[in-house]
Amino acid sequence: MRVRDTGDLWWKTAVIYCLDIETFMDWDDDGVGDVHGLTQRIDHLADLGVTCLWLMPFYPTADRDDGYDITDFLGVDPRLGDAGDLVELVRTARDRGIRVIADLVVNHTSDRHPWFRSARRSKDSPYRDYYVWSATKPPDTSDQVVFPDQEQGIWTLDEATGEWYRHRFYRHQPDLNTANPRVRDEIAKVVSYWTQLGLSGFRVDAVPFFLADTAKSPHDDLEDPHDYLRDLRSFLTRRNGEAILMGEVNLPYEQQRRFFGDDDGDGTADGTELTLQFDFVGMQQLYLSLARQDARPLATTLAGRPTIPHDAQWATFVRNHDELTLDKLSDDERAEVFAAFGPDPDMQLYGRGLRRRLPTMLDGDPRHVRMVYSLLFSLPGTPVLFYGEEIGMGENLAAEGRLAVRTPMQWNEGHNGGFSRAAPSRLPGPVVEDGYAPVHVNVAAQRRDPDSLLTFVTTLTHRYRECPELGWAREVEILDQPHDSVLAHRVTWGDGSMVALHNFAPRAVTVPLRLPDCVPEDDGPAVRLADLLQAGDTELDERGRAELELPAYGYRWLRVVRDGDRRLL
Repeated sequence: MRVRDTGDLWWKTAVIYCLDIETFMDWDDDGVGDVHGLTQRIDHLADLGVTCLWLMPFYPTADRDDGYDITDFLGVDPRLGDAGDLVELVRTARDRGIRVIADLVVNHTSDRHPWFRSARRSKDSPYRDYYVWSATKPPDTSDQVVFPDQEQGIWTLDEATGEWYRHRFYRHQPDLNTANPRVRDEIAKVVSYWTQLGLSGFRVDAVPFFLADTAKSPHDDLEDPHDYLRDLRSFLTRRNGEAILMGEVNLPYEQQRRFFGDDDGDGTADGTELTLQFDFVGMQQLYLSLARQDARPLATTLAGRPTIPHDAQWATFVRNHDELTLDKLSDDERAEVFAAFGPDPDMQLYGRGLRRRLPTMLDGDPRHVRMVYSLLFSLPGTPVLFYGEEIGMGENLAAEGRLAVRTPMQWNEGHNGGFSRAAPSRLPGPVVEDGYAPVHVNVAAQRRDPDSLLTFVTTLTHRYRECPELGWAREVEILDQPHDSVLAHRVTWGDGSMVALHNFAPRAVTVPLRLPDCVPEDDGPAVRLADLLQAGDTELDERGRAELELPAYGYRWLRVVRDGDRRLL
């Protein structure tokens, strides 16, 4: 194993942290988080072990969809700061070893964007074809609505010109027409601008939607939508050779594979499209396994992950900034997860997901919570944390929709959790209350507690970074053992190999393992399993066997070590 290789494809062993600037730290005490406040807190992320900071939209916005309704792709919302503040953030983060990426939201704009304001005034507007229009009334599209509680279809009549415009999300977010080369040029300008200011890439929002129109126009010079994604990746790489595109592609694995850009599927070529994709399928099967206290759904899914390009990566996660979608589960499976983790309809969203954070779903059991985060960091891929996960923040169901999990960061037990000294009414959302309120859950207290969740997650980030096989392994090996509640898996790359055990049940088990390739040869080096999360080693017998105790919701990280190995433990 050449450790220097991990620095070239940095994203394969990154620890990514997602946050919304307006809810992270308010430094000027106007009630809204700002870039300056985030910069002041960058050392918290550095201490945690974060190596890549993902910023949710910070652009000027009408603020009807928490910043995803953008009015200017080339600006910073004045509530948060300005471009100079952002450059200082990027520079300071880089000094701490943290790259910065940002949301690229190019499926749509706000209806208050100057392009759309011009487009809806006249059919002769130069920006008319920046959007998707229909001169005739479209058929019923209620089955295509993303937010069924808000919209009845994906087309809305514009009274000024008597035509319908398309919006796959809210009606105040008209879809951009990526079949128009001028729109693609505008997107390239956005990518170029922010890359020039120091960003190391983008998380691309709603990828299948924003590609949907490409290559459908007779005047388009592209033959396939993926041609555009390849062009965008190529353009980004020319501007910054280390930059990434991390895509939101919530599709079955076989369809996801195409978005990496390795059409033959053998995994030997470089990827030409998205650099990383979120593993939505694995995440949903994780929650099914948690609900059933049965590791087999997740084990089967991991074993079935398709081969991807050698420089591409899966982005693994437990929680993200949206609803915790369960749309890839069957109706019966989804009902199981709802019953276990969100039985109250107010905890559910759109009939397909949950608006809760992990600790509340697991009834605050620290053993259970730690097992899940241990599992996250032990899976092959790049782990992504959502802000507040490192301290076990809960949600506030009094907030509307997905905002329940986008509450202000809890820095200390004081006023507004230390987020802001402004009046609570001026905050972007309510602070979490009850058992997960700042008086109980905050950064300051956990920083001084060696047994806190923050300390534990910090240990996980450091151990993950010390085990490059977790990011570079070509596949995951599911190990045979007799307990349905236990996931035993192994990842290997070069001379590095690690076994991880996770018990999904509230009862202790003894796990027998056999590693046939770890049988010592005559007079060869002995083989043992070194525990990376606690003191002690486990010796393997002459047949490569061992038995390991796992308590209720227990977990073990075990590195395969041979006498003479020189890696630090």
